[in-house]
Amino acid sequence: MRTLFTFMLWCVLFVLCWPIAFLALMLYPVVWLVLLPFRLVGVVVTGVFRFLEALLTLPARLLGWRPAAT
Repeated sequence: MRTLFTFMLWCVLFVLCWPIAFLALMLYPVVWLVLLPFRLVGVVVTGVFRFLEALLTLPARLLGWRPAAT
């Protein structure tokens, strides 16, 4: 659904101002490549926090504590 909304928004932009629509189409891969390191950092930080949570709750889990369902 998000992809369809994005495509329809681009079509409206193309009808209203085609040079900006083509510029957006050409710059999208560049912006994606620039933002890729930030996504990777986010994945790594999330992984570190989950590891620390598992490490800190290990003694309680060994004693039979069950975390709340999320």
